[in-house]
Amino acid sequence: MARSPSRSSAADDAADTAPAGRTPAGTVPTPHGAERFHEDKATYAVRGADQPDLDRGVAVIREVVATLKPVPGVYRMLDARGEALYVGKARALKNRVANYVQVDRLPNRLRRMVSLTRTMTIVTTNSEAEALLLEAQLIKRYRPAYNVLLRDDKSFPFILLRSDHAFPRIMKHRGARRAKGNYYGPFASAGSVNTTINAMQKLFLLRSCNDGFMARRDRPCLLYQIKRCSAPCVGRINEADYADLARQARDFLGGKSNAVQREIEAQMAEAAQSLDYERAAVLRDRLRAATFIQGSQAINAEGVGNADVFAVAVQGGAVAIQAFFIRGGQNWGHRAFFPSHTEGHDEAEVLTQFMAQFYEDVPPPRLILVDRDLPEADLLAEALYPAAGGKVEISVPQRGDRRRLMEQAQRNADEALVRRQAETGTRARIFRDLAEFLELGEVPDRVEIYDNSHIQGTNAVGGMVVAGPEGFRKGQYRKFNIKRPETEPGDDFAMMREVMARRFARVQEEDPDRDRGMWPDLVLIDGGKGQMTAVRETLEELGIEDVALIAVSKGPDRNAGREHFHFPDGREKLLPLNSPLLFHLQQLRDEAHRFAIGAHRAKRSRAITASPLDEVPGIGPARKRALLLHFGTAGKVRAASLDDLQRAPGVSIAVAQAVYDFYHAGG
Repeated sequence: MARSPSRSSAADDAADTAPAGRTPAGTVPTPHGAERFHEDKATYAVRGADQPDLDRGVAVIREVVATLKPVPGVYRMLDARGEALYVGKARALKNRVANYVQVDRLPNRLRRMVSLTRTMTIVTTNSEAEALLLEAQLIKRYRPAYNVLLRDDKSFPFILLRSDHAFPRIMKHRGARRAKGNYYGPFASAGSVNTTINAMQKLFLLRSCNDGFMARRDRPCLLYQIKRCSAPCVGRINEADYADLARQARDFLGGKSNAVQREIEAQMAEAAQSLDYERAAVLRDRLRAATFIQGSQAINAEGVGNADVFAVAVQGGAVAIQAFFIRGGQNWGHRAFFPSHTEGHDEAEVLTQFMAQFYEDVPPPRLILVDRDLPEADLLAEALYPAAGGKVEISVPQRGDRRRLMEQAQRNADEALVRRQAETGTRARIFRDLAEFLELGEVPDRVEIYDNSHIQGTNAVGGMVVAGPEGFRKGQYRKFNIKRPETEPGDDFAMMREVMARRFARVQEEDPDRDRGMWPDLVLIDGGKGQMTAVRETLEELGIEDVALIAVSKGPDRNAGREHFHFPDGREKLLPLNSPLLFHLQQLRDEAHRFAIGAHRAKRSRAITASPLDEVPGIGPARKRALLLHFGTAGKVRAASLDDLQRAPGVSIAVAQAVYDFYHAGG
């Protein structure tokens, strides 16, 4: 029986049905411009096994429709586990959701979705534009199986020119923009940011070091010697001249590159006329850096200003979306995206849903160029208005520079899709060869590769990487800090047992029916017979005997290229030299090795910077620094008397007492 509970009871119901690791319904994030949302959840009593049942799904939706009104909002279809199947938005919820009851008009894909639906969650909004933003947020959070998904949703890098210091710092930035300063981006990749920052340092001689490093300098660093910094740390440039360099950098990144070049040219001519050839040479090198930045633009974006450009390519059911990022008439990089779950969606709908998710984390420009008319272009522009800080224009260019830029984006989209399909075809063949070589029943879809890293048992970490026919699935990588007391430091076999026990005990709990894609089809272990035995015995203790296991070890003298592949029954196999499958397996093994070493190094770095003072309650970074500066070492802090602690600058009587009591509690 359907019900329409109050907001609190809906949240309680959602908490009972939400799976582990998921945010319960009722705790919906607020999108840009939204004030308050009201969420109701309709449930339908399900009897029997949780199998697809079209009549049951239609009954659930019909019960929900009876409670809806023709108001804007977002609906979420959930299966028997509480997992999101689909997130949709509507101008009139009652009318939109009612369409799913008319199953004769639905394509097979949506019929399947309706048959799996056991619950629906409804969120009302103030407008359809708010519903569009909320829809994008929920799609990115829940990643439903029937929505178009932005597969590569990593944050984009920006250039940050900080303004909270007398000598502003130029740096690469990702994530929330909390620091004061000017942000320029997005850039397509970290590589394009690094290249631009290096050229900007040569052009404007701005510092890239942090404030602490700058404060400790008593002589210029190497960057000053190679003419990539003006050394404000030791007074080689005064504050006014440095501020002028920072102003030029802001103008250059803001689209006034030609004016900045003319200004530097005039300064160089003036220096040469004054016979100051050393300064003229410095200005000449700066001009060359400016020319490098402008000449490295592979795309001619002159006259476009600030814009994002999107073009779509479709072939064989696969979709590629090419994006160009143009800021200040300069190309800040381009990237191809390959959204998933695009079957049954037309190209304009795919592009619209992609853009809504893309701009969830990336600030939109005031101009967005697309290669086709979007039915919801006006709605999307309205939704992006708050984040853009003004009216957003979404248009299809017809002529001039914009049209030529769009044609270039379309060519890039076509080429990216061809390359992607060629790579996918090659990987598919390799995975078929993998299944044959390793005697698997079918081609694996999910391969998990494991490796451990430590130095003489310290800071031990286990790493798991995941790969499929489409490549590495980096969002599913996991690390395991080796922490069980029974695991002896430096015992590789014991570490592998701990990693496997923790990994598979968790997957048994979270996916007991093996229908959520969390179980591996193949486990690849970096090691030999010993590691294989440890893994096999651990899984047998958990009652798991149907997961394919293979260990890979290097040959005699650790000769890469002569790897031995160890089977659970003790057999070994070799692959011919120069075999594509061998290269692929080496790549999988090396990626696990890289990931485990990276996790180990990060843990070791944290351990190096740790201090015994971290354990003292109420002692933050500032007070810890004050104590260490005054006493020199943590050991001297521990041995200090209460009077000595109270005399330390920046340490109050209460803090001194807390530190003294912590170290002398038993005395």
